[in-house]
Amino acid sequence: MEQKMRLYGFNNLTKALSFNIYDVCYAKTPREQKDYIAYIDEQYNSERLTNILTRLTDMIGATVLNVSRQDYEPQGASVTILIAEGSMMPVQGETQVAHLDKSHVTVHTYPEYHPDTCLATFRVDIDVATCGEITPLSTLDYLIRSFDSDIITMDYRVRGFTRDVDGKKLFLDHKITSIQDYIDREILRRYDTVDINVYEANLFHTKMMVKEVDLQNYLFNTDVYELPPKTRLEIMDNLRREMIEIFSGRNIY
Repeated sequence: MEQKMRLYGFNNLTKALSFNIYDVCYAKTPREQKDYIAYIDEQYNSERLTNILTRLTDMIGATVLNVSRQDYEPQGASVTILIAEGSMMPVQGETQVAHLDKSHVTVHTYPEYHPDTCLATFRVDIDVATCGEITPLSTLDYLIRSFDSDIITMDYRVRGFTRDVDGKKLFLDHKITSIQDYIDREILRRYDTVDINVYEANLFHTKMMVKEVDLQNYLFNTDVYELPPKTRLEIMDNLRREMIEIFSGRNIY
């Protein structure tokens, strides 16, 4: 926000960002699929995810109140961070009122693989719910670069209302026409992007799919030049089909 808005009372708007990413990889044998899942599980364990979310919390100017994290068997991890706007240190002569400005950040990972096409998919879901002036949209560039994903879907919604000093209801306290407004142009150039927005409900949806696919980046423990041309084309076709269906949210092929 360029200029702090003068309000009557406190800002009770709730802002929720749901950020979902998908990475697709080709793993030819059951052993390679298992190794890929193990690799992803180690790379994005609960400790690393906690570091990402803690950095995110710092970026939005919130205070970490509590961290809960868990690694699962056979795979996957979850982290939940309870946060508050600003400092929770008591000011002399004042009483802290709890739970009015509590918010949270969560992340869950879901590694899995396709039974027929030798494709493994890694999905991460991040949810950021904030109250008051804090908006999680400023963290999108950081999140996208942290995971460098093939498909990204984002939902942002503002709920509730507050009032200005004249008593007028405010259902939105910052300008937004699209989630893309908060994403670096260099990042956007790498993706095909679609918006579905419901402005009357302050509901914004954006989905992105990477434009260029370098096959080598999608092979696990395999060099692209070890594969015959026909196999390369088949893998590329399967990769694109998988991405298009995830991006579209429906079975197409």
